[in-house]
Amino acid sequence: MRAPQSHLRFAPARLPEETAELRADLRALLEREHRAGTWEDRGKSWNGHCPELSRKLGEAGFLGLTFPKQYGGHERTQLDRYVVTEELLAAGAPTAAHWVADRQSGPLILRFGSDEQKERFVPPIARGESCFCIGMSEPDSGSDLASLACRATRVDGGWSLSGTKIWTSNAHFADYCIVCCRTEAKDDGNRHAGLSQVIVDLKGSTGITVRPILNLGGLHEFNEVVFDDCFVPDDCLLGEPGDGWHQVTSELAYERSGPERFLTNFHVLRALVGVLSQSDRESTRRLVGSLLSRLWALRQASISVAGMLQAGELPNVEASLVKDVGTALQQELPEIARAVALDEQIDDVAFWEVVHHATMLAPAYTIQGGTTEILRGIIARGLRLR
Repeated sequence: MRAPQSHLRFAPARLPEETAELRADLRALLEREHRAGTWEDRGKSWNGHCPELSRKLGEAGFLGLTFPKQYGGHERTQLDRYVVTEELLAAGAPTAAHWVADRQSGPLILRFGSDEQKERFVPPIARGESCFCIGMSEPDSGSDLASLACRATRVDGGWSLSGTKIWTSNAHFADYCIVCCRTEAKDDGNRHAGLSQVIVDLKGSTGITVRPILNLGGLHEFNEVVFDDCFVPDDCLLGEPGDGWHQVTSELAYERSGPERFLTNFHVLRALVGVLSQSDRESTRRLVGSLLSRLWALRQASISVAGMLQAGELPNVEASLVKDVGTALQQELPEIARAVALDEQIDDVAFWEVVHHATMLAPAYTIQGGTTEILRGIIARGLRLR
């Protein structure tokens, strides 16, 4: 049997030397604001909400790094942004107030939005003043985005939006939600046709109900968002009507490829190394070394994807692979940490709190940002296995 031809484009990647200064500047800001009490490291990282820190990051030029200067950005590279993201995650800094907007909503608007939309929405994102969430998943659709039922109907001056979105992270404090909805009747011959994206003002619109969904750790991060004849002005249609599928899939590379897909639980590894610093067991040291080597390999792959994004490519297959392998590591980390710590008879209360919190959140990693099954389907098609 002939082996399938590989189409993975991972290439050796190295961060430019000038990113070292950027990294040092960000570390200094985070340390300064941590001492000032602006933020606390609670092991939540990109799920932690601290608008004040987001604004300070924006003021210091750490947000909107790749955006055009015309819209408040800094015209730096994807690799520069990678370094900033990596440092925020490693520090455990709370970034939810700007995370989605800076990572994918801003780039999406810059790519598909009108000039007026770019001028209205992008500068506040770069300043760390505007929070976005994503309205994709629906209660009865699972991972089948093409089957969504949320509908936007033409009315005078805009659209009437009705339907339900679920698992919408941070909708309870977000300013805007980019909603994928159906604007045309379903076409059995092309399930991806008839979808569009609209930008919904969550604070200034009527006909919106946001209901909390608590995770296993008892935290409120997810929501059910119900739209009931919510009016969306014409100037909030993002891109072209019916082009929603293309737009949604193009933004997923930004969502799936970043270091958050393998560094969200970095604080667990850091805590484990801390409590094992005096251990002289060869097996324990070998295990920690194995975890670090896996983390480093993922980092190199993720940097490679950042380089592809910088080159204007859309590495959906490579990003899916990083997310899939990163998910496995993130879910294994708290389990490995628990087993090793029990074997070493660790009784550090703070350490066990970190492990407990990470264990409660770990099951969600196979779902958020694309389920493992969907990702492996994308990878298989990229390798021409299906």
